Amino acid sequence: MSASGKLNRKQEVLIAALLTEPTHAAAATRAGVSEATLHRWLHLPAFRDEYRFARRAVVETAVGRLQQASAKAVDTLERNLTCGHGGTEVRAALAILGQAMHGVELLDLAQELQELRDRIEPLSRGS
Repeated sequence: MSASGKLNRKQEVLIAALLTEPTHAAAATRAGVSEATLHRWLHLPAFRDEYRFARRAVVETAVGRLQQASAKAVDTLERNLTCGHGGTEVRAALAILGQAMHGVELLDLAQELQELRDRIEPLSRGS
């Protein structure tokens, strides 16, 4: 689902390719457009908004998966608190927890920013 539904099919395909391909050139090839077209579309506000919306959805999904894995990470930490050989597992568990917490912080900041924008918008329209 898109944020606004303002894109044509080729643009939607390009956004999907941008999310999965390692380079702009590969994304353009996969979507069947030139790199020049890709770069031109990246300057269109509607395309940029849709691309940002799609990237955010990918990140939110990843953060959700990290949060789900957090319980296992805590289990690993607990299991290794008294183990003397779990250094690698503990480092992995700490990495998962750190990333999950960081993801939550970023999502919270994004929500706070949107709330501020929502509060400022009526003020800017009134002036």
